[in-house]
Amino acid sequence: MRKQWVIPDIHGCILTLKTLIENQIEPDKNDQLIFLGDYIDRGPDSKGVIDYIMNLEEEGYKVRKLMGNHEDYCITAWEEDQDVRSFLGIRPKTSTQKEWETYGGKQALESWDVERPRDIPQKYIDWLKDLEYFVELDDFVIVHAGMNFENDDPFEDKFAMIWIREYQVDPEKLKKKIIHGHVPVNLEYIDMAVKTPGTKAIGIDNGIYFSNRPGYGNLVALELNSMEYVAQSLMDEVHYGKFM
Repeated sequence: MRKQWVIPDIHGCILTLKTLIENQIEPDKNDQLIFLGDYIDRGPDSKGVIDYIMNLEEEGYKVRKLMGNHEDYCITAWEEDQDVRSFLGIRPKTSTQKEWETYGGKQALESWDVERPRDIPQKYIDWLKDLEYFVELDDFVIVHAGMNFENDDPFEDKFAMIWIREYQVDPEKLKKKIIHGHVPVNLEYIDMAVKTPGTKAIGIDNGIYFSNRPGYGNLVALELNSMEYVAQSLMDEVHYGKFM
């Protein structure tokens, strides 16, 4: 049986991602890799993370890629920066760029060796804009953050899928289990949620950038058929800035 691995928020930590995939998961081309978003920001090599996933796709691995709130921030900053005009040779930063930089966008721009979102190469922006909002499988719905069950149809609220922080699953509206990232939780919680059959939503973001907080600081991968997970400790240097 092919394996189905779900990998949450990477945040520019390319060495940790490569070690997780190449030394722990070791997928073959029949397996599926589902990434939960937040590839960029905070860590040292956002560009490298996207390049690595692009290369997996080019080599024929089965990859599904979700949109995260950090990608949403980057796209918005890039789009707004297109319209900024210089005055007396100075082109001011947009308010979105300033805010994005405080949440790790500064490190993302540095990884592309640019100072402005508008200078990120087009192929990366196209890749980000092509990300999915959810993956629906037989037993699971996989999203970056969660779903808005205040809606009659939770699948209609794409904003909630990448930004929501607290929600209660309504089993009348969704009978499948949700797998998500976005909000860091400790390994003890992940272990409990994965091993408890009745859990309706499982968060697997272990806060890769919280390297000094007990129970955090790993990149987790959950295998959906066996409901077993592996955890790779942080191998990159991270300056994560404000929490979002």
